[in-house]
Amino acid sequence: MNSHGYFASAVLALAAILFSAPGAAAQANSDEVQQLKVQVAQLRAVVADLQARMATLERRNGAELEYASYKTVGSGDASELARAGLSLRAGSQESPPAQAAVSSQAAAPAAPPLPAALPGGVTINYYFDGYFENNFNDPTGRVNDLRAYDVLSRIFSISQADLVMARDPDVQAGRRFGARLDLQFGQATETSQGNPANEPRPEIYRNIFQAFGTYVIPAGKGINFDFGKWASSLGIEGNYAKDQINYTRSFFFYFLPFYHAGARLRYDFNSKLGVNYWIVNGTNQSEPTNGFKDELFGLALQPAKTLNWIVNYYNGQEHSDTVAATNCTVPVQPGLCFAPLTPAPKGKLHIFDSYATWNATPKLTLAAEGDYVIQREWANAAPGESSAPDHTGGGAVYAQYQPSARYAFAARSEYLSDRGGMFSNATQALKEATGTYRYNFGDGFSAFLEYRRDWSNQFYFITANPARPSSHQDTAGVGMVWWYGGKQGAW
Repeated sequence: MNSHGYFASAVLALAAILFSAPGAAAQANSDEVQQLKVQVAQLRAVVADLQARMATLERRNGAELEYASYKTVGSGDASELARAGLSLRAGSQESPPAQAAVSSQAAAPAAPPLPAALPGGVTINYYFDGYFENNFNDPTGRVNDLRAYDVLSRIFSISQADLVMARDPDVQAGRRFGARLDLQFGQATETSQGNPANEPRPEIYRNIFQAFGTYVIPAGKGINFDFGKWASSLGIEGNYAKDQINYTRSFFFYFLPFYHAGARLRYDFNSKLGVNYWIVNGTNQSEPTNGFKDELFGLALQPAKTLNWIVNYYNGQEHSDTVAATNCTVPVQPGLCFAPLTPAPKGKLHIFDSYATWNATPKLTLAAEGDYVIQREWANAAPGESSAPDHTGGGAVYAQYQPSARYAFAARSEYLSDRGGMFSNATQALKEATGTYRYNFGDGFSAFLEYRRDWSNQFYFITANPARPSSHQDTAGVGMVWWYGGKQGAW
């Protein structure tokens, strides 16, 4: 017999003695007998409740946890477990009749949600982004020209599916370190995650969108130090559509670097001024093609609570100093056999990038971005070698009006001058205008309805006849974005 059975038997035996003892029964008057009966009835109710609670605890201890939110549950009651996100698989022990209401709830629990956290404060986040879009040029192969993520027309497309795990530092709690991992799959991965022209072995890092560790150095107010691979903050737009004003990405998002690998520092002097410094392998290079280390110097300004302003200068050298070879005489890692380029081009890359966001009213947001990029192939040109630099410059303006939490209207206008063809492989002036309607079905599910027109001063955009390109490209589409997880705010 278990412990709650012994306790129940002892209480019932005591009640029986009170009723059956001749001396006690003879001396008790009718009021006393009635009072004893009431007390015994109350004891029986308490015992029944204790039996139900003990049975629930035994079943909990013997059950297998299918999913846990990793929160401490105090009472072990099945209803509390369900509220905490815990689901139990019932054991073989039959539930007592006295706990029928509790056992029926435990026997048929609601389907648990996806886990949003792991032990120690690690958040887990899930993301899916899909779209259907029509290109009115009917391009060959249904390919949208100069688009970063919405790359195909008249196809139900998976732009990206992501799993994001993060554990941020918490200095107040005594934890100065953290880490983040973003795994990415889908069309956006092929666009943004490197190619053999950028780095020797892009396939190794293809699905790692971000992976870095963080340590807050105890100096001054704390210096944030990151090491690993992270999404570039050159340019105002980012990877996750849920955090963007428009669904499609701008020309400059496509042109500027997607990611960097190396080390970075950030220090905030106060709420109005912060500084950034990076030293990295290069632009879109998990593994570099030369030994030069690129650098970024940045300012993060907040002149007012409603205004944020970023200013960046990036200095790099993106030209390879080797070529792939197959005649290595010593064992090497796969894909790491090279022959030197003599002489190697050592021309520099300079990126001047600035953008600002202004919350003009609680419902109206305005933003702007300006960029100028210049690159030379040769630092000191040899006779007969061209050293004329390529220039790309321009900017974009944004506006979003959100009358309610349910929906918003947004617009973007952009101009990009591509002198030398660094972005589009053709010297041309590119423009685009985008109108977006966003509807938020709820926290974690949004739909975007968008119309966009791209045009150029050249006949550049693909049509159904590859021999007759068009000077413009019009698209209309719907983007659907789902996300869920423990990380709050922008990802």
